[in-house]
Amino acid sequence: MRDFPSCFGENGVQVADASCSSMTKSSQNVVTCVYKCKLFGQSCLVTITWRKNLMGQCLSVEIDDLLSQCLCKVDVKSSLFLKRKGSKCLEVNSHKIDMYWDLSSANFGSGPEPLEGYYLAVVFKGEMVLLIGDLKKEAFKKINATPSLSNAMFISKREHIFGKRVYGTKAQFCDNGPIHGLTIECDTIGINDPCLVIRVDRKMVMQVKRLHWKFRGNQTIWVDDLPIEVYWDVHDWLFGTTFGNAVFMFQTCSSAEKLWASQTFSDPYMPTWPCSQSFKESRLQGLGFSLILYAWKNE
Repeated sequence: MRDFPSCFGENGVQVADASCSSMTKSSQNVVTCVYKCKLFGQSCLVTITWRKNLMGQCLSVEIDDLLSQCLCKVDVKSSLFLKRKGSKCLEVNSHKIDMYWDLSSANFGSGPEPLEGYYLAVVFKGEMVLLIGDLKKEAFKKINATPSLSNAMFISKREHIFGKRVYGTKAQFCDNGPIHGLTIECDTIGINDPCLVIRVDRKMVMQVKRLHWKFRGNQTIWVDDLPIEVYWDVHDWLFGTTFGNAVFMFQTCSSAEKLWASQTFSDPYMPTWPCSQSFKESRLQGLGFSLILYAWKNE
């Protein structure tokens, strides 16, 4: 079994966050999304963080270069968030970056991230370098900007999920791909031999038995005919404190060699190698997405 940190590639983000173990549940209601965009003639990372706490909801947008140096940051605090729409103009290296958001019709679930009815845009030199949300047509009508020639790429998402035995979320593993229901099932209370099960749209795609011996590991699953490597670390569920969390990472495979090396042919839940042409086409669509889930057990 490969070490857990080995799953990180060019587009990876840190899975094990030392600060997580000391976080309270009220501060864990956070979703972080990272996009790669073209700014200043170079690739930059735009990190969008949605938070929900006792004071309400808030939003932050940070732009970093590929050396992780912060170029600018905008915080939409709870008091401003209540207005549900706004804009901000920033100056970086003598260039202006405009940010626009409209959450006036946004629909929120139990988490801090809006589900629908919103947009958030980043404009540079008259180009819409990043536009998220389902109200894209409305955004172009209200914002004087042209589509960017280089499309932004959604490269990672970090999310905290909660449950007692079943943990669920929604996941989209590639651009313009379908949104799937993703569930992680594991009962560790009073069970001598816990079993870890992962389902996509209620269909079991992975099962790990003898979890006390396999509390860390990785395996390849298939979703939308695409290979996805799953990494798990459930040590704190089994051997840690009451407030410990498990960590899961779903990483789209970046090369056929990496996938071939991780293939487990004896696994009954691992389909045979798909058509090579289908895999090549999927790579051209811009793979390299990682979903990181911190799974916390409810008391």
